[in-house]
Amino acid sequence: MAEDLNQIGVLKRREIEARIVAPLLEAFAKGIGREKALAIAQCVIEGVAREQGRELAERSGDNSPAGLLRALEPWTRDGALQLIVLQQSDRTLDFNVTRCRYAELYRELGVPELGRVLSCSRDSALCGGFNPALRLTRTQTIMEGSPHCDFRFKVDEPESPTK
Repeated sequence: MAEDLNQIGVLKRREIEARIVAPLLEAFAKGIGREKALAIAQCVIEGVAREQGRELAERSGDNSPAGLLRALEPWTRDGALQLIVLQQSDRTLDFNVTRCRYAELYRELGVPELGRVLSCSRDSALCGGFNPALRLTRTQTIMEGSPHCDFRFKVDEPESPTK
């Protein structure tokens, strides 16, 4: 079923989701407060992303950094993300996103402040589901006004046995 969703591309899925979720979040914010509503939404979205990461790794059969890069095609489809790969090895993947149509979409929909919760907050959780030893470090995003997003993935070193 998840594979069927990828036929439309993630950018279009995010637009559909945002058109439904944004008014829901606004209504919940009136009842329980904006921060609490966003925190609950982010928690749910991260859980969904973690599960999607697990499913993605299972389907691809490769949970390495290179496998992750190949698996990102539905997220980059139709120029949704323009990225520059800076470094790739068995244990690392570093790239910068130089254009993010997701950020543009949330601005066009009039909900730029929701982009971080509805899209960016998924990234680390998806990564953790894809490979629990793979860590994402990101210090800036286009969504929050930076000129590019800096994605740095690294596979944790296995712990040395203690004597």
